[in-house]
Amino acid sequence: MIKSMTGFGRTNHDDGQVQISVEFKSLNSKFLDLNLRLPKNFADREIELRNLISEKLERGKVSVTIECQRHGESTIRQTYNEALFVSYYTALRQLADRVVAPHENIFQIALNSPDVINSNLTENTSDDEWNKVKKCIVEAIKACDTFRAAEGKVLEDMLKACCASIEKGLRAVEQQDPKRVQRIREKLKGNVQAFFGEEGYDLNRLEQEIIFYIEKLDINEEKVRLQAHLNYFIQALNESQSNGKKLGFIAQEIGREINTIGSKANDADIQKHVVVMKEELEKIKEQLNNVL
Repeated sequence: MIKSMTGFGRTNHDDGQVQISVEFKSLNSKFLDLNLRLPKNFADREIELRNLISEKLERGKVSVTIECQRHGESTIRQTYNEALFVSYYTALRQLADRVVAPHENIFQIALNSPDVINSNLTENTSDDEWNKVKKCIVEAIKACDTFRAAEGKVLEDMLKACCASIEKGLRAVEQQDPKRVQRIREKLKGNVQAFFGEEGYDLNRLEQEIIFYIEKLDINEEKVRLQAHLNYFIQALNESQSNGKKLGFIAQEIGREINTIGSKANDADIQKHVVVMKEELEKIKEQLNNVL
């Protein structure tokens, strides 16, 4: 069973005390690329959160958004240093009057001056609240993982179909191969006879040279290895753990055998099937980019 790296999961929780929303979005990536958006009061939990996500989702470009709002919360999130603001404002008005400048923006400039605004976001999250958030995170991860498994099933069917097409091409090559060998034999004999005439060469020696030449163009080993790689690829697809990198390595070996068959066969009819097999292999490689 394989899994896609594309996934989505969302969990909402509202118990009357706190409202929590957790959302996961995942795309393909060679490594785990984690982007967290969480409230500032969860900053001390970030390492724990990253470890939890990396253990479950392993790879992919993962975006996580966590929102947490307490019901009935009326705490002012920032305060203002009034005395310092007045000092800034007075000084700025005096400078403006000295150069005969307008006063329109002085209030905003004074308000944004250093140390005038103080944030009150210093409270820590209670263990009870964090446990609620963590439970939502685990549920969202499960939802994302379920989504990945469903997408993986679609990918698995596509990959098996591509393998079946490659195997069909291999069967066609096996049927064409004896005809190819016979054509090579007849072509070599015809060329030698046309050059030397009927009595101008040793027939036994010619047969030996033809056998040697055909052995150099023999593709039986490549056909056997290609079938073995296709079987191994299907076996890896059916394993309990998804392993896109392993499937990628097997696909490379499949491509190597297909290329060798095409180069050694030296036959137009077989080349047609080789082109089709290469096309199916490219589809496999494209889909493997999104396999976990």
